[in-house]
Amino acid sequence: MKFSLLYSRSRALPSIATALVGIAVLAALFAHVLQQQLDADHTSRLPVTVFAPLLAAAAIGTSLSTPSDELDRTAVRRWATRRLLHVGVLTGLTAALLAGSVPGDPHAYGAGAMVRNLVGVTGVTVAASVLLGARRSWLPVTLYVGLTYLLAPPGPHGTVWTWYTQPGSDSGSWAVAATAFVTGTVLHSWRGSRAEG
Repeated sequence: MKFSLLYSRSRALPSIATALVGIAVLAALFAHVLQQQLDADHTSRLPVTVFAPLLAAAAIGTSLSTPSDELDRTAVRRWATRRLLHVGVLTGLTAALLAGSVPGDPHAYGAGAMVRNLVGVTGVTVAASVLLGARRSWLPVTLYVGLTYLLAPPGPHGTVWTWYTQPGSDSGSWAVAATAFVTGTVLHSWRGSRAEG
């Protein structure tokens, strides 16, 4: 119990959890506003399903930073399990929060797209923390999401590289997101975030 509290505080998990709740509330507000537009269709929620998961993944990636990296690496305790739980629990709770923030058709740009996008970008962010460190882990995924949002038209005619802007019912985009999440989480569980100087 004492160790769990120390782990939670060292990674600022209470602040991260508050930020994730705030992101979900803002996503719900923006989704409601966009849905109320007169000519709104299922693509009107696309900006929310693009940017809310990105912000949440950045917060989760930042929480992987530790002020005592050298102690973590020499500890007797198994860190792989703790790292896996850290990413898994935060992603699961955030997915539940974000899924409830998007009204309307869950098969288009609703809860399915929101959860898939969160899962995928969290995987990329967690993998980037191994290479770049936790504080910079959000940079590659932000670049990818920005370019995809600007250059890839929404709809089911995308490629494997444009999975992020596909409708929530697209099975190929789910496969890419799940692969990114599993790969990133396993890599981070094994190696941990890169030490930052």
